[in-house]
Amino acid sequence: MVRRFFNIFLLLFGVTTFGTIGYILIENWNVFDSFYMTVITISTVGFGEVHELTTAGRLFTSLLLITSIGSFAYAISSFTNYLMGGEYTTSLREYKFKKKLNKMENHIIICGFGRVGRQVAEDLLFYKKDFVIIEKDDLLVKDYLDKPGYTFVKGDATKDDVFLKAEIKKARAVISCLPKDADNVYVVLAAREKCPKVEIVVRATSSEAVSKLKMAGADQIILPAAIGGSHMASLITNPTVSEFMNMVKTEGTTGVNIESISFNELPKEFQNKTIGELEVKRQTGVTIIGFKTPTGEYIINPDWSMKVLPKSQLFVLGSTEQIQKFNQLFEIHQS
Repeated sequence: MVRRFFNIFLLLFGVTTFGTIGYILIENWNVFDSFYMTVITISTVGFGEVHELTTAGRLFTSLLLITSIGSFAYAISSFTNYLMGGEYTTSLREYKFKKKLNKMENHIIICGFGRVGRQVAEDLLFYKKDFVIIEKDDLLVKDYLDKPGYTFVKGDATKDDVFLKAEIKKARAVISCLPKDADNVYVVLAAREKCPKVEIVVRATSSEAVSKLKMAGADQIILPAAIGGSHMASLITNPTVSEFMNMVKTEGTTGVNIESISFNELPKEFQNKTIGELEVKRQTGVTIIGFKTPTGEYIINPDWSMKVLPKSQLFVLGSTEQIQKFNQLFEIHQS
């Protein structure tokens, strides 16, 4: 759009300069009178002549009018279409998105805004995480463009340059939700090349694609079909357990949530203490249901005598209010 306006400006500037110089040379007028005569001629406003024209001057005026009327009409039409045709709104929205992106840090990049991508965005929005969505289909994003919390970058996520627009070097993670496994492989390769340290979670539609996605550099691979099938089976075999697990969700204010807290997120006075010394159950109501040791081992229902050491991680279960109380008590500000 900027280039179009620049071209229009050059066109009008050229016509105006041509007319001004022409009147100076043919009629020997001063610069201001020549410029004014040129403007009222190409704009066809119908004002009278600045000075009486010679025959040569009238011929030049006729030539200027014929050659410039199309240029002037094109300029007015382009500007009107820009304001009334929606291009102004689009340009303003893109400017706001770009300005917001420049301020983002530790955000999450979602590739693809289909059914899976929209669900990912809704969950991240609930958790108040900053995210940016890469999508090339205007129809998929049109209803979300002006919704708070949604930031879009138009483009093909399989192309390298689009990740730079999404500020991948400042991002925390990339989540690829494209429907084709081959496209997701390209996304993983492109993201890993641009930012080797970024965490990459990717969707796979077939088990055959898992090994390829791992080789490409994906950290986590999700098979929605397998997860959905397992959940449907559990509704029959263990309906009560499934009903409880459905409560552990990321939506709603009354849901039960699981949060992870790393060693570095705890205040110094709570680091290197045992789980029992934290007294989280008594003070906040949450329950520590899991523990990741510094060596990467996961322990379910850890003993209270286990110490919270560097590189370890706690997993707590509680209601939304209990989790918030836990974060406030331990001054945890999760990104």
